[in-house]
Amino acid sequence: MPVHDTIVAISTPPGVGGLGVVRLSGGDPRAIVAPFLRFRSGHAWTPWRAAMAHLLDAAGAVLDQVIVTWFAAPRSFTGEDVLEISCHGAPVVLRQVVRMALDQGARAAEPGEFTLRAFLNGRIDLPQAEAVHDLIRATTLHQARVAARQMAGSVSRAVEPVKARLVELIALLEAGIDPDEL
Repeated sequence: MPVHDTIVAISTPPGVGGLGVVRLSGGDPRAIVAPFLRFRSGHAWTPWRAAMAHLLDAAGAVLDQVIVTWFAAPRSFTGEDVLEISCHGAPVVLRQVVRMALDQGARAAEPGEFTLRAFLNGRIDLPQAEAVHDLIRATTLHQARVAARQMAGSVSRAVEPVKARLVELIALLEAGIDPDEL
């Protein structure tokens, strides 16, 4: 699986809703969306600042008024340039945004691929990646709280001293020093 290409996916649950979000990550997502977004004249991309735009179809007709947010690498969830398009939640519009991004060279994201990229790019560790899944699937507030703590690094902080000691013991064993002699 290439990790430097641009991936795209609908990030909100399926179904009709007031809002729906399409997320792109990797490569240059701004170039991918440029052909089908029209901003006010003078628009400049500013990281972490929402901008209003019109979503256009292939004929240039307006499909929706959207909010676009760019999260610049490396300070994004995935560690890559990330772009989110917040549309009205019509499934047909969300699917069209994905289709247009695919037509511009993006690739459909695999399930969990945004989190995988965050892990591969060192933005989160394995327990945090697992906690993302746990939080998404939480059915009780207790489960959500536990997952949120794990996402904040509670498991990693608890395990770090044990890991450091194990690395130290391995180094001693490889050097041929008996740890009991220390």
